[in-house]
Amino acid sequence: MIFYLTHNQIDTQRWDECISNSPNGNVYVWSWYLDIVHPNWDALIEDDYESVMPLTGNRKFGIHYLFQPFFTQQLGIFSKKNLDKDKVQQFIEAIPNKFKFAETRLNSGNNFFDNCQNIEYHINTELNLSSDYDSLRKNYNSNTKRDLAKAENANLKNSDDVETTEIISLFRKNRGKCVKHWGDAEYERFLNLVDIAKSKGHCFVKGVKNTDNKLVAGAVFMASHDRIVFLFSGADESNKEIHALSFLIDNVIKENSGTPKIFDFEGSDNDGLARYYKGFGGHEVKYPSLHFNKTQGTVKFLLKILKGK
Repeated sequence: MIFYLTHNQIDTQRWDECISNSPNGNVYVWSWYLDIVHPNWDALIEDDYESVMPLTGNRKFGIHYLFQPFFTQQLGIFSKKNLDKDKVQQFIEAIPNKFKFAETRLNSGNNFFDNCQNIEYHINTELNLSSDYDSLRKNYNSNTKRDLAKAENANLKNSDDVETTEIISLFRKNRGKCVKHWGDAEYERFLNLVDIAKSKGHCFVKGVKNTDNKLVAGAVFMASHDRIVFLFSGADESNKEIHALSFLIDNVIKENSGTPKIFDFEGSDNDGLARYYKGFGGHEVKYPSLHFNKTQGTVKFLLKILKGK
């Protein structure tokens, strides 16, 4: 039987035990991770935490709705056993009626019947790292190999001596200028997420420096369930011709080659990014998202404001 629990009713120890033993588990659904990205999350629980689903909701205009918190690409249903389509559908139907609106992403282990309504699909890019590095590199496309040759000619150096604040600063000075919906509070929350994840052994940070020992690219990776997630990065766009970020990604692939891990590029629906990730030999993996709107009239119009929030 599936129960709805509010945040203070959830046994986080049993929750994390389920996530730990879930074949489709990921870093986003550890209780501590959810506590940071969306405090007071609720949940659906099957029986004695055999299967679980976080509900990341909020309320505006008197309307309860579900949305995707930042830095959580895939949520949805997780289970100690393999999930079939019937079980996934049961969880969706168990979402309390108080939630009148939803735009939330599930995970690649959540499969639906072909005629299921309110489901759309998104694209992730993944690379199996079980082969040796030389074999993996042979599968890079010609553009990626050319970019790496330019990076190597620039005498770049990989570095583990990088602070998350440096990567955030690099991002904010470059591509982050276009990200208007993040302010100081969001970056502080991200710093807290990284610090906690590091303390639990689920995060590492990498950087690339030029011949002047200046940081020209950096990235934050989450690690859980034999999966390395490319979560966040920053790169100096004034030095983009040296392809420092490609150099960094290639190094992480090299360091983890020959292991039963998946390199998760965490995207992308963007065609340009998808091509870039596939250049490292990655392949597409689709995952579903749930959309519904049970409101009417003026309220439905107002809820357009909530999209992506």
